[in-house]
Amino acid sequence: MTAPTSDLVIAGRPLSSRLLLGTGGLPRPDLVQPVLEAARPGLVTVSVRRTSSSAPGGLLALVREAGVPVLPNTAGCLSAREAVTTAELAREALGTDWVKLEVIGDETSLLPDAVELLEAAAELVGRGFTVLPYTTADPVLARRLADAGCAAVMPLGSPIGSGLGILDPYAIEAVVAAVDVPVVLDAGIGSASDAARAMELGCDAVLAATAVTRAVDPVAMARALRLAVESGTAARGAGRIPRRTTARSASPLEGRIA
Repeated sequence: MTAPTSDLVIAGRPLSSRLLLGTGGLPRPDLVQPVLEAARPGLVTVSVRRTSSSAPGGLLALVREAGVPVLPNTAGCLSAREAVTTAELAREALGTDWVKLEVIGDETSLLPDAVELLEAAAELVGRGFTVLPYTTADPVLARRLADAGCAAVMPLGSPIGSGLGILDPYAIEAVVAAVDVPVVLDAGIGSASDAARAMELGCDAVLAATAVTRAVDPVAMARALRLAVESGTAARGAGRIPRRTTARSASPLEGRIA
């Protein structure tokens, strides 16, 4: 496994960073700018259903002032029909055909509904959208989504907002191996170590939201995640040593003084 040698490119569009950010849950508007400066994200996701307007002082206005590209999402949608309608509203309101596609099965687990997700993805690709679907860490479903024309896949590390990190690293590696589009680790990031781990596993990028917005110090956590993504990418390129079940001396034993 080798580290990426160039910028992250999705659907032919280079992004400035492999860290993507969700800022909708920040406790105060005045934190938006310093968090963005600390994270330097390549994209910022905004919920179409929860963002009231782009008026001065609102989240959209603040993100745009920072010059960070916006990625609308369909958070809260429970069916393919709802998601497609929400994506169309986002395209009309925000002037972008990029969408982070979320279709959840219920409002308790917030886990993706695979059947509705695949249906919505195919419909949106057919309508000319650049689709980045939030999905389970299932290599078969990820391949089906890529085959449907999705520009990237976004497997969850663990449930949304849980902060549990990557529960099944082997599944994430399987997703990376299954698709030829960028893989963005989404959901479950709790701290910097989770972001670094995702990059070491082969992900092309990480999306974090709650880890920043509910941190005691959101600005400090935003900076830590940026550095972790950079560190994980570098470590992947450096090549970790093989794991062993027995000890191995760091220095040669030959020629030692008896």
